[in-house]
Amino acid sequence: MPISKQYHAAPIFNELGEGFADQVTAALYPNHTIRFRNDRAATEIGLGTLTDQEWAGYFANFKAMPDNLPIPLAQRYHGHQFRTYNPDLGDGRGFLYAQLRDNQQRIIDLTTKGSGTTPYSRAGDGKLTLKGGVREILASEMLEALGTNTSRTLSIIETGEKLYRTDEPSPTRSAVMVRMTHSNIRIGTFQRHAYHSDRERLEKLTHYCLKHYYNAGTNGTAADCTLRLLGLVSERVANQAADLMVAGFVHGVLNTDNICITGEIFDFGPWRFLPHMDLSFTAAYFDETKLYAYGRQPAALHWNIYQLGGALADIADEKAVKSVLEDFPRQYFVKLRQKLLARLGLKPKGDDGDDALLKAVNDFMIAAGVPYEHFFYDWFGGARRNNDSPLDADVYRGEPFETFQSAISDYNPMDKSLLDHAYFQRGTPCTLLIEEVESLWASIADDDNWQPLYDKIEDIRMMGDALKLRP
Repeated sequence: MPISKQYHAAPIFNELGEGFADQVTAALYPNHTIRFRNDRAATEIGLGTLTDQEWAGYFANFKAMPDNLPIPLAQRYHGHQFRTYNPDLGDGRGFLYAQLRDNQQRIIDLTTKGSGTTPYSRAGDGKLTLKGGVREILASEMLEALGTNTSRTLSIIETGEKLYRTDEPSPTRSAVMVRMTHSNIRIGTFQRHAYHSDRERLEKLTHYCLKHYYNAGTNGTAADCTLRLLGLVSERVANQAADLMVAGFVHGVLNTDNICITGEIFDFGPWRFLPHMDLSFTAAYFDETKLYAYGRQPAALHWNIYQLGGALADIADEKAVKSVLEDFPRQYFVKLRQKLLARLGLKPKGDDGDDALLKAVNDFMIAAGVPYEHFFYDWFGGARRNNDSPLDADVYRGEPFETFQSAISDYNPMDKSLLDHAYFQRGTPCTLLIEEVESLWASIADDDNWQPLYDKIEDIRMMGDALKLRP
């Protein structure tokens, strides 16, 4: 079948002109075995009608889409990696493949991972391990179900190559991935042009982002536009910080080259979901100082916003920039309260009680060591339903629990009908701990059995349908 009438090409990146990306050629692969096609997401951009052959033609051969970018583009950017500035970055194993409008008329960037070498590959092979692709499917599906602003995995195609890596048993299987994001412009994109003192391109990039990703006006002086964009990005990244914390997700590598200006969680590396509340929990084995530990993620993202402010400081007044940056903590706590209440399925009270509940939840979860997802499952809607849980004797007791129970008793459910969903009748939550991820991969690696992965995706989506948190 052809691309549907809902497909709307929007190759806006060309408006930026030269200096933002390099044309590249996709790698050639010996095989094209489709392992995951996200038809739910594809339907939103007019691609759900593709046959498998057409799907592979676009997402493995990277044939140009109709009226879209004629040649893939590897984007240029810099970034702070664990707070050390690196000017030798850029799309090293991926590229911008196409841009479209979704069914809400938002710009969607289709970008790749594992699509071959680029000028920024830094001696790497530009490829993606199949395990890395599987992990990205799981992370993005779980985060989407939990209502976060996340990238979405559109396609994983196994390519038949054998790759050698130091962090996986090798040789290991290979894949090429396509993800959907609202923007692939990063904080590091601005940093690159600031590094080269290229004010003209900084201003052009600012106007581009305001116009296409925020539907915001570009009237006024360059300083006005800069402050407008900085404020919008700060709010989105504060929202991202709240998303991470409420989802119990530890990203692992919150470097400025991994923070896009629309605040989506993307570019998953050594991620983890919390087994229980632990502010010091880290995802990356190489994060020896725990810079990106779970509890430090909001501060890390605030620091990253300061780097964006620094990149724009030559255009806007320093005091005005500082004023915008200092509003981040307030924005974060507003979003944190909103998202915690939504995660618990509760109507906000809009008074100091919301802050008291936030503190009571945090204090109890730290003190009790309650399994993270079990807590939110047991208390969704405000009244504990799972009274026969074996957790009861171990965690639902003591002074922190009594304080929490007293605080939540004043709240009403957002929608009582959600509690009738089959998900809340089964007695156990959907989780995605590292042991589960490794087990799913073992089924594939040892037996080429994909069914447990597909079953897990359905389970995650069932949870998402029950929670109704998807934006």
